[in-house]
Formats: sequence, structure tokens, C-alpha cells
Amino acid sequence: MTNELQLHQISVSEMDNNCYLLQAGKEGLLVDAADNAPAILDMARDAGVKITAVLTTHRHWDHVRALEEVLSETDATHYASFLDSPAIPANVDVELRDGDTIDFAGLHLPVRILRGHTPGGAALIATVEGITNLFVGDSLFPGGLGKTTSEGDFVRLYKDVTGRIFDEFPDNAIVRPGHGKPTILGEERPKLGDWWERRW
Repeated sequence: MTNELQLHQISVSEMDNNCYLLQAGKEGLLVDAADNAPAILDMARDAGVKITAVLTTHRHWDHVRALEEVLSETDATHYASFLDSPAIPANVDVELRDGDTIDFAGLHLPVRILRGHTPGGAALIATVEGITNLFVGDSLFPGGLGKTTSEGDFVRLYKDVTGRIFDEFPDNAIVRPGHGKPTILGEERPKLGDWWERRW
């Protein structure tokens, strides 16, 4: 079936940024054109897909360095959170709000907005090989939340991540962060109280 998703991934730049490519038939949805556009385009070419959609998870510079080139080369539809889109250095075609979906290759992929690491990061939910995959940008990592710079931002991010991710998805859901290795919700769930106490 063409709407069975496959996942491809590369790491780019000195920041170890993850660039994820969801494949449905001959179409590709790229999560974060972080850096090294030629490598991203090669990943799509090797998978035999055309990138038709790009999601920028959040506004930070290390996640957007290849964005303009990838969009220019592919003419893909660009999605981002409405809260972060004003600071993203490329035109955003579709501004996302919490609970929206990205319509891709006949699929309706849910989006959650996670506020705190930036004004509003976008997390994409997709089922790959029967397992829920959560593409969370820099809002959640193995061992803790993404970096915040104030008490208010920490509380906002903690509440969004618990309410919109941990409360909604099962323990076997795979968390795919913007940097580094994946984890699963069941591994991180017992640590939530510790995160709240330590404030990071």
C-alpha cells in the first residue's frame, strides 16, 4: 500500500541534527531541513521519493540552515507552527495550530504544538510499521525536556509535553528528537516527577 509509511533518517552538522524523511510511495515528508541540503536531497533520491512536504519543528537556527535550498529544489509545501513561523527564514505555506493535521499522500498526520523551548514547536505524529512515532523537535529528549530559559517557559513546556504527548500516546510510542538518539515514552514516563522537581 502506498500509504504505509517508511522512515529514513540522517544526521547533519556539528550539532548532530536529525533530519527525518517519511516516505509514502513516491512522496516524501521531510522533518527539519536542518543543514547540508545536498545530503538531504540525496537521502530522498536514494529512497526514490520526491519531497512534497517539509515540516520545520521550530525556529532555531540549527534546524533551518538548509531550508531555503531544499524548498527551492523541491517546491514542497512548507509547514510550521503559527507561533514560530514569523522567525523562520523561509515562507511558511501552512501555519499549524495544536490539533491540526498535515495531509500527506492520503494520510492525515496529527500535529501537537509544544510551547516553551521556543514560542511554539510543532510535533508530528505518524505510524511507522504499526508503531506511533513522535517527531518532537527539541521539546523532549531521552532524560528530559528541551532547554528553557525561564520558569514560565519550563512550566509551559512541561504541561504541554505531559498533556499533549505523555497523556495521549502509549508507552511504546517512539520519541524521535531533533538531536541524538530516540527513546520511548514508557522509558521516560517514570521520570516526569523528577523533571518537575529539578526544573529541567
